[in-house]
Amino acid sequence: MSNAPTNQEDFAPTRSEVFHKRLQKRYAAERRFKLAGLSAVLISVAVLIFLLGNMTYNGLGGFQRAELEVTIDFPASGISGDASTLNKDGGLQTLQSQGLADVVAFYAEQSLGSEAASGLSNEAWRDVADQLIKNPQLLRGTHTFSLPANNNLASGLNNEGSAEMQALADRLEADGKLANKFDPGFLSRADATSPQNVGIWGALKGSILTMIVTLLLAFPIGVLAALYLEEYAPKNRWTDVIEVSINNLAAVPSIIFGLLGLAVFLWIFPNYRSAPLIGGMTLALMTMPVIVISGRNAIKAVPPSIRDGALAIGASPIQVVFHHVLPLALPGILTGTIIGMARALGETAPLLMIGMRAFVASAPEGFTSPATVLPVQIFLWSDEVNRGFVERTSAAIIILLLFLLLMNGLAIYLRNKFEKKW
Repeated sequence: MSNAPTNQEDFAPTRSEVFHKRLQKRYAAERRFKLAGLSAVLISVAVLIFLLGNMTYNGLGGFQRAELEVTIDFPASGISGDASTLNKDGGLQTLQSQGLADVVAFYAEQSLGSEAASGLSNEAWRDVADQLIKNPQLLRGTHTFSLPANNNLASGLNNEGSAEMQALADRLEADGKLANKFDPGFLSRADATSPQNVGIWGALKGSILTMIVTLLLAFPIGVLAALYLEEYAPKNRWTDVIEVSINNLAAVPSIIFGLLGLAVFLWIFPNYRSAPLIGGMTLALMTMPVIVISGRNAIKAVPPSIRDGALAIGASPIQVVFHHVLPLALPGILTGTIIGMARALGETAPLLMIGMRAFVASAPEGFTSPATVLPVQIFLWSDEVNRGFVERTSAAIIILLLFLLLMNGLAIYLRNKFEKKW
């Protein structure tokens, strides 16, 4: 017989004052940890809101430009043309040869006066030409055009520059002849020497073409490399060397990949300097290690029971990999691809090394045309002395963020679509 006590109080834990103090400390430490985590989240959100708010506030003005109202009587101007002549590739040259620039300058003086007409941009006639090419019927009547002012008058409208130009801008604004208006051409033009005439489409198209090349090269090669290393590669010293090399490549500074692209790709394709093809190949080298690492982790996370079950019902090893393992690992692979592509989209250093900082006045026609990309364009505009480029830079940053959100949103949609639960 056991002599153990039967009183329930004998089994109650001893809760001394020391125990209560330690318990209080643990609870206090937990509260401090939660507070620290919440504070970190709030600080991050506050910084993000400040960044987006600051960019939006400064960038809204970048989507506008100072424009003058000019009325042109085309029947009296001597300018002629129709849809068959102006819709051809030489439509701009046809209008230029007829003296459209002089016509615009003449009617600007008639509408605004000689002093105000001098504030019209030298490239204003091109805006008129573009509208005439789109709608030749305008040549049959008298129409009013909103044409870009030059940099001095635009600065005066923003209360900057000389006192004389500010006074002229105030007078024209009071007369309804000058105003800051939304500039849709900012989304369709390429780079220019004046902030009044610059556009983002050239750099945006260059980024799109470069990202397409990067994705087409990095994604399939990275996924196949991850599949081989995880499913087929023997576990030996050479495999260990390859794994260490890939992990090291993921941490290499991006400018090193730019040097590699300069030394290898431009040596092989010397005529494609600053082309999206070379830029995409260079960024693909930088993105591939990230995709390989995330791909291996996603493949490793697939339960072994999936493989065993597929083999048990007669699937071949290659069918197990491509019909079962890869579809289940695809969401994780796409997550790594999103991270790698987002990093590639914001890179400037490797692209500067291969010459994608050149002044490109027209949008690239293809993968081998000279081009620049959004981060490089932002870098170049931020270095300009002209104050007008500051707002354009902020507007370009907004476009870059929207492009990044759109690209990531598409990737997240694809990841969720292919995601499977087991």
